[in-house]
Amino acid sequence: MTTAKPLSIVVLISGGGSNLQSIIDAIHNKQLNAEIKAVISNNPQAFGLQRAQGANLETRVLDHRDYTDRAAFDAALQAVIDAYQPALIVLAGFMRIFTDNFVDHYRGKMLNIHPSLLPKYQGLHTHQRAIDASDSEHGATVHFVIPQLDGGPAILQAKVPVLPDDNADTLAKRVLTYEHKIYPQVIEWFAAGRLLMQGDNAVFDGKILQAP
Repeated sequence: MTTAKPLSIVVLISGGGSNLQSIIDAIHNKQLNAEIKAVISNNPQAFGLQRAQGANLETRVLDHRDYTDRAAFDAALQAVIDAYQPALIVLAGFMRIFTDNFVDHYRGKMLNIHPSLLPKYQGLHTHQRAIDASDSEHGATVHFVIPQLDGGPAILQAKVPVLPDDNADTLAKRVLTYEHKIYPQVIEWFAAGRLLMQGDNAVFDGKILQAP
């Protein structure tokens, strides 16, 4: 680890927050030079909020059902995020589709992890779709966020074999263990200045990362 100022991040969640926990653990173990300014959820019942509170992190809830439409929710969310002035927004199981204006506001400063080997299986039910297609391997992808759903430039992937007796749940659990490894790694690259988005490309150590 360096003595550089920690990267300020805001994490957005909707559910259990296991990827949030992996980030919290990586910071605690000094594998990630970052500081979580806030954890924000659109779901008041998200277990990830308890994880955050257990780590003495500030939490905020913006229930999307309280807003008339997606644009109104995104405007409110943007105002909350910007109050913390984060250098990076981390989507960790945040189950909302953003407006283009929201995504463009954070262009190059927002990461997501998606449970498939993008560009395969954008959207939902990725594990079952991989099984239904008789894929031999599956996995997860960390990528920059652009307006196209799950379409931003890929940064790092983890691959796992699809076993003959897999179902969606067993495959999801195995993929998740790798998500917990690659997401903190990518955030640390960003924190160290090794990773950035230039144009439509992810650039690592000065070189454009080729699409999978």
